[in-house]
Amino acid sequence: MIGRVSRIVGGILLMLLGFVWLLQGLNVLPGSFMTGSAFWGLVGALAFTLGALIVYSALTSRKGD
Repeated sequence: MIGRVSRIVGGILLMLLGFVWLLQGLNVLPGSFMTGSAFWGLVGALAFTLGALIVYSALTSRKGD
């Protein structure tokens, strides 16, 4: 079973990765093949949201795992 701390760390890493992808997709962070691509902007937003949900669920879970 995955522990609470592991879920928090994994969720934060997914949020950071999603944020970078979002910025690249929005053409804010240049220098990659993903720059300016709406696809990567959408994938980044989804990854960030999923990471936030993972962190939220880990922080609000009642069991200590």
